[in-house]
Amino acid sequence: MNIKDLIGEATEYDKKLALEEKKPKSWCKSVSAFANTLGGALIFGISNDDEIVGLENPIKDAEKISELIKSRLNPIPEFNLKFHKTEDEKVLIILDIFKGEETPYYYAADGDLEAYVRVGNESVKATPTEQKRLVLRGKNTSYDLQKSTFKVEDYAYSQLRARYKKWTGNSFDEKDLVSFGLANEEGYLTNAGALLADDSPIRWSRLFCTRWNGLNKSGGTLDALDDAEYLGSVISLIENGEAFIKRNAKMKWKKTPNSRIEMPDYVERSYHEALVNALAHRDYLVNGSEVHIDIYDDRMEIYSPGGMPDGSLIQERDPLTVPSTRRNPVLADVFNRLGYMERKGSGFGRIISSYEFQANYSEDKKPKFRSDRYQFTVVLPNLNYGVDEHNVEFINDTKEISGANDAKVGADDANMENQIDILMKKMIENPQITQNKLASELGVSRRTVQRMIEKLVSDAKIIRVGSKRSGYWQVVK
Repeated sequence: MNIKDLIGEATEYDKKLALEEKKPKSWCKSVSAFANTLGGALIFGISNDDEIVGLENPIKDAEKISELIKSRLNPIPEFNLKFHKTEDEKVLIILDIFKGEETPYYYAADGDLEAYVRVGNESVKATPTEQKRLVLRGKNTSYDLQKSTFKVEDYAYSQLRARYKKWTGNSFDEKDLVSFGLANEEGYLTNAGALLADDSPIRWSRLFCTRWNGLNKSGGTLDALDDAEYLGSVISLIENGEAFIKRNAKMKWKKTPNSRIEMPDYVERSYHEALVNALAHRDYLVNGSEVHIDIYDDRMEIYSPGGMPDGSLIQERDPLTVPSTRRNPVLADVFNRLGYMERKGSGFGRIISSYEFQANYSEDKKPKFRSDRYQFTVVLPNLNYGVDEHNVEFINDTKEISGANDAKVGADDANMENQIDILMKKMIENPQITQNKLASELGVSRRTVQRMIEKLVSDAKIIRVGSKRSGYWQVVK
């Protein structure tokens, strides 16, 4: 660790001028917060203005730090103490606190029993909801796996059965409710099972959708152009949410010498991924708050209750390198079985990359992510907002979109060639990938995928091995 590089305070470390023996809570709360969140370090001997002053008696201070942690933290977190000597012989103490598994870690002294969490560069008292979350983590379980008070016999699963049959070709049996973690052997639903029931009894799992008039929520005499509220199975929330977006978004196309380029306001693959993630990873411990889709003239925002599962702030991280963390692992697993999401957790990457291959894409149209301890929001820019509409035509009707796709011929424009390259890479990664899956991954219609496949077959770049149903694609090298 290069001490000189540590300026200010950050999520992963705090600085203290000296050990405050008479006010141990001032730094013990950071020990609690680091153990309850991602881990971190306390550095003793650096002033608030980043001056390295050192400690007068570091050996005595180290003994006192260890003693206070053991007497005031419950349970005692795992930690490591070490000395650091600077070039000018000043001695610092670095206290490393590791992310704990026996959460919550409480500061238990002075009549207080308080748990803290790390939010940005601060150690703050955990809210009741955050404490519930820490208790679940300490028990190595999750909200969606908890037994509910609802009985299996009182609820139907027609939407789950239909989607499972459509995606896998197999029937969904009663025993699958238990094997998938949606019910227990005693006939009670888990919270995941309750969320997936046709008439879900978990009322705060609703979806609110609004098409606002203008660039914010105060658009003048007519604030909202369209709004809807949906409840029921999370499967129906996905389908209804996507339908709302489609009816409030336009499809444009632009002529090229040999074909025409589709120019959607929003990329279907991106908003599908954002909506599925919002429903799969939202914090269902937060009552009275729902997932929201807010569409403005220049952007769409998909909001879900609960920040990053690990307590970090997404805007301070590279979304392409964030590891997959499932707040609701049972629900995420079912979504994977139904073809809504992948286990490898590459959602952020798919949201961004699907935008990058669009005709009107530029850096200012890149999807953005923001979070705090209470919420997570995906911001998807309208790709057609502020774009020159010369030689551009609108397609508003779904049938017209299909007809326009059927009428398109050729694939010699740069956008189509990029999509063909991606399509071939996906065939190499998964030779049995379906046309529907390819269309979803590329953010285009199935008919567009069919035309690309026809061209690749005609050019002898791919061949079909085996039957149409059980065969696979082979890329000719």
